Amino acid sequence: MAESKKYEVSVQARSEFIPEQSRVEDDRFVFAYTITITNTGNIAAQLISRHWIISDANQQIQEVRGLGVIGEQPLLRPGESFEYSSGCVIATPVGTMHGSYQMVADDGTKFDAPVAEFTLNMPRVLH
Repeated sequence: MAESKKYEVSVQARSEFIPEQSRVEDDRFVFAYTITITNTGNIAAQLISRHWIISDANQQIQEVRGLGVIGEQPLLRPGESFEYSSGCVIATPVGTMHGSYQMVADDGTKFDAPVAEFTLNMPRVLH
């Protein structure tokens, strides 16, 4: 068993603009995002906390840290996934998010599951 495959979690993200909650004239752009976290390693691991870096097109950065996700700290056995949706507000029609989840494996090992940068964009703004 390869040690590098023991503590492995993949994260997929997708986002969408929420026009009914946004106020474009007031520079308020609301986005929902859905995250799917899959334990691709071979030991159970629990999501303990999250760290997000949210940037808008003006280079304004919001940093968010907290326990769990949507009030949960899911335990993922090998091959299991957990999906949740949340949202954020930025001041421009385009932005990005990236970050990580802090995990603890059943054997007590702590590790980070990185979240690759993904785009937040209002429709018809990016080509």
